[in-house]
Amino acid sequence: MNRAYLDKLFTVVLAGVLAGLALAAAALPAALVFGLGVKNLMPYTALPEALKTPQPAQRSNLYANDGRTLITSFYVEDRVDVPVGEVAPVMRDAIVAAEDVRFYEHHGVDVRGVARAFTANRREGTRQGASTLTMQYVRNALAGDPRLTEEQRAAATEITVGRKIREMRYALTLERQIGKDEILGRYLNIAYFGAGAYGIAAASKRYFSTTPDRLTLAKAALLAGLVRSPADDPINGDAGAARQRRAYVLDRMVETGRVTAADAEAAKATELALKPNATPNDCAAVPADHNDWGFFCDWFTQWWNAQPAFGENVDERQRTLRRGGWKIVSSLDPDVQAKASEQVREIYPETIARAAPTAVVQPGTGRVLAMAVNRTYGTTANPDGQQNYPNTVNQLVAGGGGITGYQAGSTFKLFALLAALESGLPLDTEFDAPRVYVTQYPVGAGPASCGGRWCPANANTYWMDGDRDMWDAFGRSVNTYFAWLTERVGADRVVEMAQRLGIVFRAPADAEMAREGAESWGPFTLGVSATTPLDLAGAYAAVAAEGTWCRPTPVTSITDPAGRRVAAGNTDCRQVLDTEVARAAADASRCPVGDQSMYRRCDGGTAEELAPGLRRPVAGKTGSSERNATETVVAFTPQLSVATIAANPDDPRDAVGGGVQKRQIAAVGRILAWSLRDEPVRDFVPPGQAVAFQHTSPRTGN
Repeated sequence: MNRAYLDKLFTVVLAGVLAGLALAAAALPAALVFGLGVKNLMPYTALPEALKTPQPAQRSNLYANDGRTLITSFYVEDRVDVPVGEVAPVMRDAIVAAEDVRFYEHHGVDVRGVARAFTANRREGTRQGASTLTMQYVRNALAGDPRLTEEQRAAATEITVGRKIREMRYALTLERQIGKDEILGRYLNIAYFGAGAYGIAAASKRYFSTTPDRLTLAKAALLAGLVRSPADDPINGDAGAARQRRAYVLDRMVETGRVTAADAEAAKATELALKPNATPNDCAAVPADHNDWGFFCDWFTQWWNAQPAFGENVDERQRTLRRGGWKIVSSLDPDVQAKASEQVREIYPETIARAAPTAVVQPGTGRVLAMAVNRTYGTTANPDGQQNYPNTVNQLVAGGGGITGYQAGSTFKLFALLAALESGLPLDTEFDAPRVYVTQYPVGAGPASCGGRWCPANANTYWMDGDRDMWDAFGRSVNTYFAWLTERVGADRVVEMAQRLGIVFRAPADAEMAREGAESWGPFTLGVSATTPLDLAGAYAAVAAEGTWCRPTPVTSITDPAGRRVAAGNTDCRQVLDTEVARAAADASRCPVGDQSMYRRCDGGTAEELAPGLRRPVAGKTGSSERNATETVVAFTPQLSVATIAANPDDPRDAVGGGVQKRQIAAVGRILAWSLRDEPVRDFVPPGQAVAFQHTSPRTGN
């Protein structure tokens, strides 16, 4: 008897038994059954996309940069697909025995089961179903397809005759197109096993901390029994009921000849041997001993939510993350992260309100290797008035979500330096820097106002005043030199340079000033705008990479469940500076940290102790905001860029004081030394004679 004949036979029998398939408490009136007509009962010839190319919701996993260390997972349903060949044969036998003993005999709809259910429902008033394993798969696949709307998914499980007929048609068509083992594999990957575990891989891990290929008879029978009654899961529910379900499955396996009676009895006597293993979900579930990973994870979700490739809005992008089954290899280096967290707590312990958010960025890729701060990642309540201490999930390192950042002081002089070099001025541009310099820029009343004009002063008259060039002025952080330099090139060009190198104006007042008043924003050069350690590390990394700025990214690669890499995981880099301009800026940046420029022009720096301890070429800058309210240190090599800012995120009036900068310098040096301990020593490429000593036309080369 061939399949075509059986399908025709089914349509005839179906008209007489359809009422039993509605799963209603009572059978449908015969008139309704026969009124549907044979034409309407014929199988579909086309399958919906949910069945042709199934995409059941799967969890997405976020790994460290080694691709193995799990940071956390994101899911609505804890599921990850496995090929049916990687499921133990005993598990396949158990699920067939539990759910559909005639699975390998019917063609998607079991006519005998239909007739039996119809008779039982008419005679006993029960709600006995006749769903085959294939029909169950159809229902689950339609109900769980993330491409469908909520209404469409709900329609897949509604208790109606129409739904049941569609289910049967799809089942018949599906079995014409794919094999039994493929259907069984799909079913095992989509079934719910209780305790939050969807699919056999998640269930094996959730209950026994193992994989599907290592399931024993007793374990397989237990899991198979839970599909019909997931509320009986032995972790959260009734262990006794779970044992009964296991015994039922074992008896059915004996009846079908899949196991011997002796083996079944032995399995019944076996202890449940549970070894629960819950899959973490979201950033709050990072491993307890790596709580500091939470801040990186949080920033990753911000990054994901901003990617148009994953949806038109944040809600769609989150659904894509939590249902898409992505493997995300992040840029987080656990080794560098551990050292950064250790050193941040050398700057400030967790027991005080001041913070030292720190970022580590790789030049040339923008990959963020570490994000550390002396806080606990979590939502535990804080003392009154302390929104971010000692617990917080706010993004103190990268900004966003209400965190606008902190003033970074003289580290912003880099942008004036770059704008001047780009305009054609050389590194040896000299200016006799006075103690106070009155500029053309209007300001309100304050200590840096001279008749309504901005007039910054040098912090150390003896050490800073006098004839300076860019090397010397940058090394000693001469305020009046850079105020004069800003006037020469234009404050708007300094602001534009900062934006070009990734400085984001998160504070509304800063954004408005950059948009409407950049030409008169002279004080910008001295770092009065709020920024973050991540933005700052990224900006200096562009200089380290000879003018290539890369958008900071938390990922190394993103692959879909089929193993295909998606473009959203690629780096986003562009040449934003002429190479010679970047090399010249790097050369001047060696002066502040105790290194020597290629032209031996460094003569003093604000962090001279950094280079001798590192014993490799290094550059950077320090910064202090007014009254030492915040202190900043940035340092970079050709391979790494580190930025840390000391501040009180909850009280800007709490000036951290200049003393903390020594600890910051030491911490940044140790982070660099540890992170680069196995890396070759690389030197900066020296700038050419022209950019060092000659006035030229604007240098916009590449």
